[in-house]
Amino acid sequence: MKKILIIDDEVNVALLLSKFLIRNGFDVSTASSGTGGMEALKVGDYNLVLCDFRLEDTDGREMLRNIKTHYPKTGVIIITGYSDIKMAVELIKMGAYDYITKPLYPDEILNTINKAFETHYALVEESETAATVVADKSKSKETKKQVFAGEFVAGTSKASKELLRQIELVAPTNYSVIILGESGTGKESVAKSIHLNSPRHNQPFIAMDCGSLTKELAASEFFGHEKGSFTGALYTKIGHFEMANGGTLFLDEVGNLSYEIQAALLRTVQERKVKRIGSTKEIDLDVRIIIATNESLQEGISKGKFREDLYHRFNEFTIYMPPLRERGGDIMLLAEHFLRIANNELGRSVEVFAPEVIDCFMNYRWPGNIRELKNVIRRAALLAEDNEITMKALPLEISNFKTPSFEQSTYSASSSFEAPDVKENRHDLKNAALEAEYETIIRVLREVNFNKTRAAEILKIDRKTLYNKMKAINLK
Repeated sequence: MKKILIIDDEVNVALLLSKFLIRNGFDVSTASSGTGGMEALKVGDYNLVLCDFRLEDTDGREMLRNIKTHYPKTGVIIITGYSDIKMAVELIKMGAYDYITKPLYPDEILNTINKAFETHYALVEESETAATVVADKSKSKETKKQVFAGEFVAGTSKASKELLRQIELVAPTNYSVIILGESGTGKESVAKSIHLNSPRHNQPFIAMDCGSLTKELAASEFFGHEKGSFTGALYTKIGHFEMANGGTLFLDEVGNLSYEIQAALLRTVQERKVKRIGSTKEIDLDVRIIIATNESLQEGISKGKFREDLYHRFNEFTIYMPPLRERGGDIMLLAEHFLRIANNELGRSVEVFAPEVIDCFMNYRWPGNIRELKNVIRRAALLAEDNEITMKALPLEISNFKTPSFEQSTYSASSSFEAPDVKENRHDLKNAALEAEYETIIRVLREVNFNKTRAAEILKIDRKTLYNKMKAINLK
């Protein structure tokens, strides 16, 4: 369970906040002074501290400094009054994850705490516990200085070595980076690795999922807002640009942003200044921007969905994330890495993969890439009997998978395909073309996990045409 320590000399506030967080599944303790808080940290392994900025025996600045010195893995959120917001922003630059203002609003508190666990704390935890796997032990001195995040494993395949080389090249620079790759390939892990190996590694790494932003909320999330600047603005909010000042801002699925927000984003990137909604004050920015996308931004430019000038602002360096199926032997390196993590999480000692499981993993297409592999291993580690992962611990879509070919008519449990009705004469051009089209459609559908809209985009046909072709070759 996630453990939180509340340090606040207003006992009633601490008690109410404690009860609210306990109801939401957290393990919560309280302290009424800075000294009491430090004593509690000595005996308890806390993930997060909520600390009032003004305490009777100390202040938030001193508490943050002490916590970061003695308990660097513990995240800190500052509780502050409206008049202390400027100082709270300074504390964020010193290493606090975020701040919340009084009066306290339940939704704001819960949202801020959940984000803290997902980003700041997760980043620290991953960077310290991640195992960097290399096949050639003699080269460990070259990679020892590198700090990689969570799911990033430096493998032995040609694609992985090239990826590692590019990260090592661009990390020490201040270049903006575009990371291209299919969903689940580990784009955020690479972004974290670039940040951790850069001169900004002691500054904030702020991740932002642009795909989940509505047009109405995007400006507030990017730039922040002042209290009362619009209906519903109950408190002053610091935007992601300001939170990342001095560090790195990671924008995932940036192609989903509206054209209007792209224009505002361009101004901020060009001028290196940000202004909260409802404020007249401009704040100087020193932020490195890394963006990620699983779609072609150039195609978005040609369709008028993405600004070309913004693309060129971002495109100082591009990294291509190879899909898992192109990483060869790295599949088992990653599988072993995730098995170690799963063993730690579950308190188990599963040690090996059965030979048929290894063969299955190497032949499976992994449409969900690294994310899918990680989930499969976690599930298998839970279901494994004794110390070995066998085929019966795997999901049906993997254990029943057959490499697609024209002759095969047995497919995974996640599909209901029937082979097309073609004549036996393989030298007939019409049948040969039909067979090639069938195999191409099957391959693409599997790669995108049967997402027909995405498959149509890759095949460069519209969705209706794809349905017609599937119907023509009896593909149900």
